[in-house]
Amino acid sequence: MPVKLAYRGSEPTKFKKTKIKKDDEVLVISGKEKGKKGKVLAVDKRKDRVYIEGVNKRRRYVRPTQENPQGGAIEIEFPIHISNVMFSDPKADNKAKPKKKIKAVRLGFSKKDGKTIRVTRPEGKEV
Repeated sequence: MPVKLAYRGSEPTKFKKTKIKKDDEVLVISGKEKGKKGKVLAVDKRKDRVYIEGVNKRRRYVRPTQENPQGGAIEIEFPIHISNVMFSDPKADNKAKPKKKIKAVRLGFSKKDGKTIRVTRPEGKEV
């Protein structure tokens, strides 16, 4: 039986659970931006997309407004599908194996003192 992910009207909205959160360091693993790292600016759970700082930038032309009286072209980050990024642990020791480049790690959930926390797999270190 399929799970409803969003409701209309006054019913509560339910979204998929994502492992990637705002301010995480991520690595793009597929697409034209493959190999780039950046910080997550926002997560759109409704569309399963993430906005990453400095990745997938595009030019948009805007009309003059009070905030931007000149108008013209601005560069903004566009979203990337969440399946195309992987959590990158800034604390990971990549110097141990120089031949094998380990840039990203898997995330999982674990219970600690009755709370759910995010941990790296398979080491189990807290993020």
